Amino acid sequence: MPLIRHPLSALALAVTLLLPGLTSAQNLQDLYEAARAYDAIFLSARALAESAEARVAQSEALLRPSASATASISATQSNLPVLGNRGSTTVGGGVNGRYPLFNRANSVTIAQARKTLETARADLESAEQDLIVRVGQAYFDVLAAQDTLATTQASKKAITEQLASAKRNFEVGTATITDTREAQARFDLGTATEIAADNDLRAKRIALDVLVGRQNVVPKGLLVPIVLPAVSPADPEEWVTQASGVHPTIRRARVGLEVAQLEIDKARAGELPTVDAVASVNASDGRGRAVTLPGTSTTANVGVQMSWPLYTGGAVQNRIRETLKLQEKSANDLEAARRAVAQATRVAYFGVQSGLAQVKALEAAEASSKLALEATQLGFRVGVRVNLDVLNSQSQLFTTQRDLARARYDVLLGSLKLRQASGQLAPADVQMVNRLLVR
Repeated sequence: MPLIRHPLSALALAVTLLLPGLTSAQNLQDLYEAARAYDAIFLSARALAESAEARVAQSEALLRPSASATASISATQSNLPVLGNRGSTTVGGGVNGRYPLFNRANSVTIAQARKTLETARADLESAEQDLIVRVGQAYFDVLAAQDTLATTQASKKAITEQLASAKRNFEVGTATITDTREAQARFDLGTATEIAADNDLRAKRIALDVLVGRQNVVPKGLLVPIVLPAVSPADPEEWVTQASGVHPTIRRARVGLEVAQLEIDKARAGELPTVDAVASVNASDGRGRAVTLPGTSTTANVGVQMSWPLYTGGAVQNRIRETLKLQEKSANDLEAARRAVAQATRVAYFGVQSGLAQVKALEAAEASSKLALEATQLGFRVGVRVNLDVLNSQSQLFTTQRDLARARYDVLLGSLKLRQASGQLAPADVQMVNRLLVR
């Protein structure tokens, strides 16, 4: 049954138009783009991912030549019994260079840094997926709160009419005071519920404003009539299979295992020699009576330097044992990530399927509740139903309409969470949901 056919849509529209500071309603895509440029959690993750690129460049410098300059100046003053006072000043400087020819540990360190970059990119992807879900959650929370307030106001309006009817009937003697008091009690309860619903809407709108960095955000509602998309693929195991290859958590754990394997290579490199090409040029200038050969002297050296650890007290061997165990831990972490993702994906899949079934059931319940209310109102007019029966039928209809709207939002949000659980959520999915909103 289309949502536009019951009072909830009209009242929800009225609530939207009366919101303070309203300029124009905004869709999910617009608010996602705003949050992407404002949300501190996402911006922090993006900055961390960008910093990983600089870390890779730092590590790659380990295989490049390096050079350093040195400079010194010294003054000497001596008082010898025979020669008397003698003083001298020496100024020196030099350039030393080193070029690694063979260093297995440095090569492994570079490979690990590149793997760490993959981890940072997976973390950024995970942060973006989380942002999409948070924006969707806040967006549909506002819509649901608007619908709840609209339902409460529609119910209160119907109760007001029923209360007035009960008072008129009591005055002419066709009804008892019981009908009036029952309607009054429902009216007072409706007033309290309306206050709570209005406060909840304000809180939900504040949360959305904070997330996207805008004031008085008004989200656009769903198109009417709405046709919710089915889950595709329809087999949960296909979702699990896809998740095992693309989910950021699994990719991160897989990279962690690869880094652990490289750490074993680095530990074993502690038993290997390192070979460097070295060169230096040094010059010094000495002046004074204490200098044996005054003037400038220059020396230059070029050579190959090898360092080979012969005995480390067992440090290298125990480091290798440690890294082997850490590799085992990383392998178990990867398996745990796969299992957790598979479980979350299945749960999310069946949640969406259940939500779609619930929407169909509530659509049928809405149609039945409308017919039941019409029959009850007719029975009240002819005297076979009492005022309480009408109030109950009205309450049932409005509650069903509220639950139906909430169920539709939950299905759309559940679809985003399903793609997040399987690691496939992307900005294109926001556009897919956006097409189901009012233009």
